[in-house]
Amino acid sequence: MDKLRSLEIFLATYDHGSFAAAARACNTDPSTVSKAVHRLELQLGLTLFQRSTRKLSITAAGERYAHTVRKMTKELAICEDELKYSNDTPSGKLCISAAVCYGHLYIRPLISAFCEQYTEIELVLEINDLHVDIIENNIDLAIRTGFVKDSRLVARCVSPMDFLTCASPQYLANHGTPGCSDDFHQHQWIGFRIKETQQLQPILLPNSQGEYRPFSLKRNHITDDGETMAHMCVDGLGFAQLPHFLAKEGLQNGSLVSLYPCYRAPQPESGVFVIYPKRDFLPAKVRVFIDFLTHYLDDIGESANHTWAKNWSPLITFSNEGK
Repeated sequence: MDKLRSLEIFLATYDHGSFAAAARACNTDPSTVSKAVHRLELQLGLTLFQRSTRKLSITAAGERYAHTVRKMTKELAICEDELKYSNDTPSGKLCISAAVCYGHLYIRPLISAFCEQYTEIELVLEINDLHVDIIENNIDLAIRTGFVKDSRLVARCVSPMDFLTCASPQYLANHGTPGCSDDFHQHQWIGFRIKETQQLQPILLPNSQGEYRPFSLKRNHITDDGETMAHMCVDGLGFAQLPHFLAKEGLQNGSLVSLYPCYRAPQPESGVFVIYPKRDFLPAKVRVFIDFLTHYLDDIGESANHTWAKNWSPLITFSNEGK
């Protein structure tokens, strides 16, 4: 029998004045009550009740112990109620870590509306590309453009990553539009260096059937920052393959054009993921943020299996490529 259960039986015995009455209150039998009280007395080295054939009397030590135990169990009950309330109610500090580009472009714009709706949540937003241990660093939720393999964590995909082959209208006016994939050897290319591996992001280009294949091209310019790559593309420094969330603004305002239909990162672990510690009861503050994000994505045409980029009209279609 655990110590807390023994203390509950002790208080019931004190309140009801007999082992039999305590047994009824605790839904057990008098023998179990007697053994529980005796076990406490052995642990304390004190007599808590004076026993006689006719009645049970609390000792001075037992009186003091009952007062302390009652205070402790009351505080424990209050604490449990408060914890349950905080877990069931969207409130308290919510620490979010978001990847830099996605954080700036997708997370930051929805923060004001989220905080206005959930006024009891104190938001802490960290914007960085570091793959930190979110459990060790007390992070409630991380948003990463890539899957994290960790059995302690839940990784929920909120959207795939669709890439678009982009250039600025001015670049195409100055240098011409490639008629097929081989023509890219005559054009400038902006490469992206992955900070974690220091490798260059591979370039995939379509054949005449629309099948994307890795393509070896010289990168004339290289950066390890996604937003910088998008701006370099807008500034006319060459072609770049941009994830949908980086290409969106430029395509919508006309400062970029997409040469081909988008392609999806081939690895199943490539996408935008919401990552949080695995637990039986997800705190309400985490749950409502995930719901808020997914509703926001749905409003802009994105889901776990789809992005708006699939419906974007490219400059070149596969049927006329190379003609």
